[in-house]
Amino acid sequence: MSSSAHLLIFFVFLISTASTILATDHIVGANRGWNPGINYTLWANNHTFYVGDLISFRYQKNQYNVFEVNQSGYDNCTTEGAFGNWSSGKDFIPLNDAKRYYFICSNGQCYNGMKVSVVVHPLPTDQPTPHISLPLSSHSAAQMPVVLHMGWGFRLVPLLLFFTLIWFGSDWM
Repeated sequence: MSSSAHLLIFFVFLISTASTILATDHIVGANRGWNPGINYTLWANNHTFYVGDLISFRYQKNQYNVFEVNQSGYDNCTTEGAFGNWSSGKDFIPLNDAKRYYFICSNGQCYNGMKVSVVVHPLPTDQPTPHISLPLSSHSAAQMPVVLHMGWGFRLVPLLLFFTLIWFGSDWM
């Protein structure tokens, strides 16, 4: 295969991964995770969520969990009519719709502040819309796609270009 064919394959790969670079993984509570006694309203107010982003919950498995509920469930700390539940300790939840999402812990810790509500905004019209399909339950055996954080993507492109130049060397020039 000629070096120009290698170059073409490389750029097709680079362009095809561009939409995944736009997604951001918002880790609830940052380095403190999903635990009682944290002000998640303050945490959420310091983030901007867009369609295609992920919200992830990190916590001690078998001690806590996550339920997506409606506003009534959020306000009253109940899981009746929950839209989803997760209990893996490392839960990645896609935010595929522009709306307000409500998440709570169901084992009584919701009353101790383990609840968060986030508003997801539509992407600006000049941006492609990434759509991420993940299992609704942490018990699913389906593979989860890899999503690059925006910061990684912009660092990754020059690195890929550098290694491609090394790989193909002077054949390009």
